[in-house]
Amino acid sequence: MRAAILGILLAVAGSVNAEQAADAVAPEVASVGPFQSLSDDITEALRAKEAGEPVDADTWMVAAANPYAVKAGADVLAAGGTAADALVAVQVMLGLVEPQSSGLGGGAFLVWYDAQRGELATFDGRETAPLAVTPQLFQDANGEPLKFFDAVVGGRSVGTPGTPALLAQVHKRYGTQEWAGLLAPAIELAERGFPVSPRLAQLVAADAERLGSSDITAAYFMPAGRPIAAGATLVNKPYAQTLKILAEEGVGAFYAGDLAKTIVATVQGAEGNPGVLSEVDLAIYRVKERPAVCASYRAHDICGMGPPSSGAIAVGQTLGMLEGYDLSAGPQDVNVRRLMGDAARLAFADRGRYVADSDYVPVPVQGLLDPAYLAERARLLAGDDALPEVSAGKPEFDHALNWADGEAIELPSTSHISIVDAAGNVASMTTTIENGFGSRLMVGGFLLNNELTDFSFRTHRDGVPVANRVEPGKRPRSSMSPTIVMKDGAPVIVAGSPGGSRIIGYTTQAIIAMIDWGLDPQAAAALPHAVNRFGTYDLEAGTDAEAMTQGLEASGYETNVRDLTSGLHLIAIGETLQGGADPRREGIVLGE
Repeated sequence: MRAAILGILLAVAGSVNAEQAADAVAPEVASVGPFQSLSDDITEALRAKEAGEPVDADTWMVAAANPYAVKAGADVLAAGGTAADALVAVQVMLGLVEPQSSGLGGGAFLVWYDAQRGELATFDGRETAPLAVTPQLFQDANGEPLKFFDAVVGGRSVGTPGTPALLAQVHKRYGTQEWAGLLAPAIELAERGFPVSPRLAQLVAADAERLGSSDITAAYFMPAGRPIAAGATLVNKPYAQTLKILAEEGVGAFYAGDLAKTIVATVQGAEGNPGVLSEVDLAIYRVKERPAVCASYRAHDICGMGPPSSGAIAVGQTLGMLEGYDLSAGPQDVNVRRLMGDAARLAFADRGRYVADSDYVPVPVQGLLDPAYLAERARLLAGDDALPEVSAGKPEFDHALNWADGEAIELPSTSHISIVDAAGNVASMTTTIENGFGSRLMVGGFLLNNELTDFSFRTHRDGVPVANRVEPGKRPRSSMSPTIVMKDGAPVIVAGSPGGSRIIGYTTQAIIAMIDWGLDPQAAAALPHAVNRFGTYDLEAGTDAEAMTQGLEASGYETNVRDLTSGLHLIAIGETLQGGADPRREGIVLGE
């Protein structure tokens, strides 16, 4: 099993391209916790992951980032609940045991397959910008972008949370179990306490200074002034109380009433960096159901979340450009990696210019995924060496496309949940509070997001507007890529990962690994990473990916050997179910 990796979150300074500047920030710590004693099924799941074996099941399956959360979902599915019921139980438990990655104070994207209707739907629970934001939200007095953590820590970065509303809406439509009962396991564990995992402890220690910016947050994560230690019991009675309120009154109590007032007071009263979130922003928040965005790849339909997510578009574009190329030589072949890397770079060039909240900016989704357009872009890959430079293409569209390239930092945090229930319903949900520990503000036992820093800090470049600029009520662009792969009208793969803007690369590689290279879900999740977004090839340290350094540099790339802490949770659906959990994090797969 992989050893724990120390991650140090470094401030991003200067005015270089913001997404490229994010490379200076190490990923979240990878570790496995002392979960073997929880139950026999968790012990067996951990053993299978350590041995590199997929988990097999006949009826249902759940994969997520922490054994407590997976167990909560598995118990729901074993009792006859739907994937929507299990999703609620998993998410509220993750908010307790993996608080730095997701929770009630954040947002999520869900791709859902309705087995009864044979239809896909997607649900946008992304945070929204407060109505009182201005274009100068993340700029200094001279109009220059703020340093990243100067923008993040405090109330300025907090958007209206969407996760509670999303869970309630999906449960109301697709759930069968009592809402309050789904929250009960997390309430009980919050009151009793849970052992701090090595990963959480190391992340707290690495971020101690920023966590200390809020008295409430510091008191929880650093009692007596010292970071919580691995193995220590952490009790969260305020979180239990929040969940009790939601169990009794529904999520309306989150968006109005005393809890909403406390959220607003915390954001607006953040010392040194207040925000403008208001009670009105909470009261008017709505989840948006949107059509799934699908792209064709080798007789499969790769379906995911459209704008404001760039995930489905970028994954679909990358795969679409690779459609005409033979990738069978496998992940260690330098030419295969050249093709994958430059296809991703071309997709990221389009993403940076065109993709934003489609309720505010016309996004040429159809043009970006048009097979003819992708074939034209794919011809750029026909050489033998790395593309010297890439730029956005010109997809067909019925609006003017005069947009400037934006700057937005999307750091590695987040969490992904994959679920298949006994009826064949499928949930693929990526959920986040953005940066690890979000804004570092805590309310009711949960952390508030810093999602607004996913907007471009610059609103214009040379007088040309940036599509992903901040605007009142707008949803920031995301790289979250919850995916359901369809074949002949039925789901065959459930995929997704955390990892900031590298999510797109992680998810794309997993799909290629399972479709082109014939890997099972556990092998696909464990496959060494090689990710290219802006020209530099990131190669995962301590893995076989390092062996490609010389070959890739000979092809014209700069390389960067570094930790690449994905959190893939994959399920293959056939006559039976087969699942895999990323060995870089604490997640497992359970099924029956």
